[in-house]
Amino acid sequence: MTAFPRIGFVGLGNMGGPMCQRLVEAGYPVTVFDLNPTALERLVTIGASAGSSAADCAAQADIFLTSLPRPDHVEAVMAGENGALKSLRPGSLWIDLTTNRNELVFRLASEAPKGVKVVDSPVTGAVDGARNGKLTLFAGGEQASFDHAAPVLGHLGMVIHCGALGTGNVVKLVTNQLWFIGAAAIGEGFATGIANGVELGTLWRAIRSSVGDSFVAQHDAPSIFAGHYDPSFSLDLCLKDLRLIQELNRNVRAPLPMTTAAEGAFALAATRYGAQAAELHVARRIEDDAGLSMRLEGDWVPPWEQ
Repeated sequence: MTAFPRIGFVGLGNMGGPMCQRLVEAGYPVTVFDLNPTALERLVTIGASAGSSAADCAAQADIFLTSLPRPDHVEAVMAGENGALKSLRPGSLWIDLTTNRNELVFRLASEAPKGVKVVDSPVTGAVDGARNGKLTLFAGGEQASFDHAAPVLGHLGMVIHCGALGTGNVVKLVTNQLWFIGAAAIGEGFATGIANGVELGTLWRAIRSSVGDSFVAQHDAPSIFAGHYDPSFSLDLCLKDLRLIQELNRNVRAPLPMTTAAEGAFALAATRYGAQAAELHVARRIEDDAGLSMRLEGDWVPPWEQ
């Protein structure tokens, strides 16, 4: 029987932690690192080994994964003489699960030691998808690199090979572009219905059975009904992704008013409630300004507990 490749995993937050847990439970030898000692200890408790640093994890890994909130965090972990990139061994593979900036991915790939392959594979599907192995992963890289990565990524969900290095990030950001537009719009639709005499539960059922249905209506609306607005992802991270999307949009060379409007809606919510407020405060802002309530009774299990 072929031995499982040794995994290094850096970034054990809301998404990275449950993804890493799935690899540990699948039987891979996993060495982990995170600046948060509680997150690190949780993975060690279920069978991972603790690395002394990101570079230490990389040095031990056949396949090294990073799942970090922002491009600057990836640069801090990977770049420089003491960064994790320089510690990777020839024949190893770096898979970046971060929603990242392509220019950074390309630069780091060009600086990788000879014989090290790189795949960008950002994910979608929220915390419950990460816990349950039902993410969608958008992978960019050479076919051979993708073939190397796919068996490991398959434990996390459905893997789509999007093309050359960097295309994974493009596809992920396009899906987020559409999500942000939908998330900014769902509160407007709810407000319009409520203000004109429709009971919210009836309105929601109708939306889900109509052309108005979406992932936002199915998955995210309960976070509005419950009033916690899904703190597993912050307005700050939404705006980070929207800035990355707008960078890609410069290549379109045509106005994209829906994306610009969504960015404005999230920026307004961040100004009102703070950048670390939960993502669906973009709907709360409408509630508060209109003097409406979008609370709906129900057993709304938070996504991170599903």
